[in-house]
Amino acid sequence: MYSESIAVTPRVVIACAMVAVLGMGLAEAQYGHGSIVGWGQQVFGADLSADFVLVAAGGWHSLGLKADGLIVAWGFNEYGQCDVPEPNADFIGIAAGDLHSVGLKADGSIVAWGWNDYGQCDVPDPNTDFVAVAAGYKHSLGLKADGTVVAWGDNDDGQCDVPAPNTDFVAVAAGVYHSLGLKADGSIVAWGHNGSGQCDLPAPNTDFVALAAGTFHSLGLKAEGSIVAWGYNRYGQCDVPAPNTDFVALAGGGEHSLGLKVDGAIVAWGWNHYGQSNVPAPNTDFVALAGGGLHSLGLNADGSIVVWGHNGSGQCNVPLPNTDFEAVAAGGEHSLGLKTDGSIVPWGSNNEGQCDVPAPNTGFVVVAAGGAHSLGLKADRSIVAWGRNDYGQCNVPAPNTDFVAVAGGGLHSLGLKADASIVAWGWTYYGQCDVPAPNTDFVAVAAGYRHSLGLKADGSIVAWGDNSYGQCDVPSPNADFAAAAGGGWHTLGLKADGSIVAWGAGQPGESGWPHYGQCDVPAPNRDFVEAAAGGHHSLGLKADGSIVAWGLNDYSQCNVPTPNTGFVAVAGGYWHSLGLKVNPPGDLNGDGCVDQADLGILLADWGCAAGDCPGDCDGDSDTDQADLGILLAHWGEGCP
Repeated sequence: MYSESIAVTPRVVIACAMVAVLGMGLAEAQYGHGSIVGWGQQVFGADLSADFVLVAAGGWHSLGLKADGLIVAWGFNEYGQCDVPEPNADFIGIAAGDLHSVGLKADGSIVAWGWNDYGQCDVPDPNTDFVAVAAGYKHSLGLKADGTVVAWGDNDDGQCDVPAPNTDFVAVAAGVYHSLGLKADGSIVAWGHNGSGQCDLPAPNTDFVALAAGTFHSLGLKAEGSIVAWGYNRYGQCDVPAPNTDFVALAGGGEHSLGLKVDGAIVAWGWNHYGQSNVPAPNTDFVALAGGGLHSLGLNADGSIVVWGHNGSGQCNVPLPNTDFEAVAAGGEHSLGLKTDGSIVPWGSNNEGQCDVPAPNTGFVVVAAGGAHSLGLKADRSIVAWGRNDYGQCNVPAPNTDFVAVAGGGLHSLGLKADASIVAWGWTYYGQCDVPAPNTDFVAVAAGYRHSLGLKADGSIVAWGDNSYGQCDVPSPNADFAAAAGGGWHTLGLKADGSIVAWGAGQPGESGWPHYGQCDVPAPNRDFVEAAAGGHHSLGLKADGSIVAWGLNDYSQCNVPTPNTGFVAVAGGYWHSLGLKVNPPGDLNGDGCVDQADLGILLADWGCAAGDCPGDCDGDSDTDQADLGILLAHWGEGCP
């Protein structure tokens, strides 16, 4: 949650500012080549570069199965659908429902997690002898080794009533309210909701070798390589493009469909509002595919995963490549990453245009994120703002010059001028834009949901705006502060001695909304170099590169992913958290480890002189012997 600053110990801000928002803040800049890790309601930063053997796409999240039996999950995590239960090992199959996930173990048992209001994660006994799984909106399917299908969860439309005879099935698929089963004789059986004809099998119902289900449509792959599609077709999801030949696999998305050709190319058709049917180039060497609600996945022969389409919940991960980031900002439900080249990469919710960075996307030195708006500070000291603007939070007051820091609140914005004064604009019902006099000597700014903070050169904090829970009542002694952060209804202050002081909602002993322990700093309260405040949670970065998180954890926003090391900055969104890591030289895929995968990237790119070379380790716009030397010199750094 902090902007550009000068790093001291702890990070004291001189002439620039650390900013924080409602958990929407920014991480410190100037760290070099960094990768981003995200957790909580939106999980992202997964390394998708190698060793995957299967992919699955849910409504708003994605799953990848590694060759070693480990599942990687990313995207929307409101119901824990990305929190793979321990032990995360020995999986051989995966399926993603709308808001839940299913994994098949090597011993034939099924593990299911995520949304479970309809029992879709309650695998019936005996939980043994399963060989395949499928997941629908509110129900799940398991195929037994004896050819029978077991179904559980919501059954309002009969989607769990497997038709008799329940024998000889070899594959299963699940739509929103309907289910499909492929028989050993090549026929398909369909049951459940049939409002769009998704259960009306076209004749001849023979020679099928694979099947897939979309929201309200169904697909079958014939032995001769053609695809048959039926059901809801408003967006053309059942109109297979010509030539309808040479297909070897298929997948159904929300309102779109995908087919894999024998030559490794993916064909996608149907609804394309979010680009879910625009397969990225090079469209070659794919071996598997999956269709989500509004996004798609392709598995490459080299074990890497390609994702495209809607990324409102991080289901498409941090936009690749996840490298060269130097700052991060977390908004209500969106995130921003600042690249070393001065460009901003956005992802997450874009309902208010908060991810539409205005052109030219260059020259930025600081990023900040508000509730549903975004801000960037340019090298020329002007501020650019975009996104939600109903209260004028994106209307930077004139003169738009001489700014040295910026912060975004729920519906308001702050800018720190070079003369140490603060400018505030946007919603001010609670006085959050009324900077107290004297408006001088400020060295940092931060914004909470409905309150604002300014750090003075003498180490004191000034707070104004909504004070319903005491978030503006700075505890005594109001001195020796090095930074401040504003959350939803609480505030954090980082002291020069490395301790964090917290006030407002969430004091120890308080309960009920909005009290979730976000002000109860865990012991030992020392060695902190940065603090960040989320909606109802708090984060602190330790000097050893680890992150401590506390407060509301309903979306796992306080469960820092392992390895909890190597972090250089932290930010908190309303329901998610971000950490910025520094990549060792030679870490070309951004996973924090210099290993065989990076060597493969470099060798595949050998001889590149086009300027944008994936194997370029030294920044000279080519891939050559010098880059290989750097990679080998740092071999094994950052690896477990």
